[in-house]
Amino acid sequence: MPPSERRTQVKAPTRALVPVPRTTEDEPLADPRRGDVDEWGRSEHMREIARRLYDPMYRRWFRVEWEGLEKIPTDGGALLVANHAGAIPSDAPAIMHGIETELNRPVYGLAEYIFRELPVIGTMWSRVGGVTAQPDNAYRLLREQKQLVLVFPEGTKGTSKNYSERYRLRRFGRGGFVEIAMRAGVPVVPIAVMGAEESMPIVFKIPQLAKAFRVPYVPVTANMLAFGPLLGGLLYFPSKFKLKVLDPIHFDVAPNQPRYSRSKVMDESESIREKIQEALYELLQARRSVWFG
Repeated sequence: MPPSERRTQVKAPTRALVPVPRTTEDEPLADPRRGDVDEWGRSEHMREIARRLYDPMYRRWFRVEWEGLEKIPTDGGALLVANHAGAIPSDAPAIMHGIETELNRPVYGLAEYIFRELPVIGTMWSRVGGVTAQPDNAYRLLREQKQLVLVFPEGTKGTSKNYSERYRLRRFGRGGFVEIAMRAGVPVVPIAVMGAEESMPIVFKIPQLAKAFRVPYVPVTANMLAFGPLLGGLLYFPSKFKLKVLDPIHFDVAPNQPRYSRSKVMDESESIREKIQEALYELLQARRSVWFG
């Protein structure tokens, strides 16, 4: 064999038949998600921006006052249940902002799927803590991740009420929120909200437009009559907000059962609705002015 070929063979690399153990630990895989967006689409950075922008409205426009805020758990999962009102609801931002600033706990708000489908708005809604109202979503947040979850059982039946029907709670659906709390093994914390009804009251609705645009309702509000259709759709009246947190409700049933008594679920749901309704009546009786409380 010529010397040149012999030198080529000596320099040729060879592979080890048995893997050689590494002396250093493998580096952890990088998180594939960009930024701080979690699996639900929430971004704490965007939530912080939202808090800064909303804080003046919370403290100076609505002048939100809490009663019983200490009843909300500081750890573990809990399902927050509140009444719902306003053509464009003003209660959810007030509740979420107050809990996050006072208790330093994130709040995930469950809402109709229609928010997810709206261009731009759907993305922004997710970034600030909005989650589609599905039982599986609520269970994972409550049971597995031990988060605070906000739900409005009245749904659009509450927000589409005319001003003449204010503070008369609609039926709380079929009690699905109670069954979710039972299955997750968490308490329900009722919250009565006074002030949202007057922030953007509905004078009447246009069902023909609602049907054409495939939305639950198209309102004409007092704000629109006062400030015009564009500005009136964005500007709330400065009604005084007062939120009352009621005692947490624990259920004496085992979690993760395949099914729960339908009659018990409905009874508990109606009982919670009545508690919130009674608390609202008490708040209204003590109120001297819509604007000053």
